[in-house]
Amino acid sequence: MAEMARDTVAVVDSDEAERHSLRFLLEVIGHKVETFASGADFLKARLEKLLCLIVDHHMPDMTGLQLAERLRAEGDGVPIMLVAGLPAPAIYARAVEVGVDEVLEKPFDEGLFLAFIDAATHQV
Repeated sequence: MAEMARDTVAVVDSDEAERHSLRFLLEVIGHKVETFASGADFLKARLEKLLCLIVDHHMPDMTGLQLAERLRAEGDGVPIMLVAGLPAPAIYARAVEVGVDEVLEKPFDEGLFLAFIDAATHQV
């Protein structure tokens, strides 16, 4: 049985404007996008065809790092980008420990963002 194509980018951010902006950018370049206002909403959805996950770090109830840590503990190897307003060295260090693939500071460089998406596309 053939493996289903991984074709959806998930965006998890408590800021509605950020979710909308990222959805627009990703759809313009041809990706399917699912957005979520929280880590809990993302976990409830149980998406199975993820190309990658873009997650904001500073969210109420569950941070982006906590979401990444939970996914890795469950054995999920989806590429994860953590986006943070002011990523302290401790955030970078924890992201490496957890297995986050990329950490970008807001406002992020669009070229680095798109390079991450491109790399995830070619891993499939």
